[in-house]
Amino acid sequence: MKNCRHGKINVLQPLWAENNMIQAGFTTRNGGSSRPPYNSLNLGQNTDDANHNVEANRATLTRTFDLPPHLLLTVRQVHGTDILILDEPNPDVSHFHQVESDAIITNQKEIMIGVLVADCYPVLLFDPCKEVAAVIHVGWRGAAAGLIGRTVSAMTAHFGSSASDLQAAIGAGIGAHKYTVDRPVRDAFREGGENWDAITKETSLGEWQLDLKKSCQRQLESADVLEKNIESVTECTCCHRELFFSYRRDNGQTGRQIGFMLLNSQSEKKS
Repeated sequence: MKNCRHGKINVLQPLWAENNMIQAGFTTRNGGSSRPPYNSLNLGQNTDDANHNVEANRATLTRTFDLPPHLLLTVRQVHGTDILILDEPNPDVSHFHQVESDAIITNQKEIMIGVLVADCYPVLLFDPCKEVAAVIHVGWRGAAAGLIGRTVSAMTAHFGSSASDLQAAIGAGIGAHKYTVDRPVRDAFREGGENWDAITKETSLGEWQLDLKKSCQRQLESADVLEKNIESVTECTCCHRELFFSYRRDNGQTGRQIGFMLLNSQSEKKS
């Protein structure tokens, strides 16, 4: 993962995004217009930040990549398993903003797709062979329900992707040392077939530290994404106030960073 400066903002960029086919990465909280406690690059429309600040920040992001703001596609994330598939041209994607979904897949060029996070994990998938991009919002509910595997399956079924071709990146989220959960969470993972003991550490009776990043990594590999094709951000959102918003650290009064992908219109497939 590489820390890149793009105009006013810093982006944590996967190494596989260093080509002419795609722009992809994870924003930090810096480089925007919002005031505390949303300072400064808050991209979340479902916060109590002033709407004009959020819109300005979203415009800053898109214009950094020479894209108008109305071509930034985010959805209403509800910790579910629905996946939005965009496979036709759309001159304005703002009408998708209220669609309930926690993953987006597209083969459309010059549309930025993104998931908003502030402790949950943003996961990016890129198929360089079929030129398909996906973004996934992974909290504990999405992880327990196998949303990553569902998204890989949707890419295969709808676009003919092969999991072994996929490049993946796991963005910053809350570390296990800051994330304690209880029995209902354990039960949900067990019902979903996850090896609970492999991703947790019991800290007291009925309480565990949950390693969501490890769960994301395991689920990618279980979906046949090659380990060598997976990158991840090392920092914890809760521990790095200077870089990231954190819902748990800031008691809900915080902004959102984004994991985003943009397929370039002028691209040449590498042989």
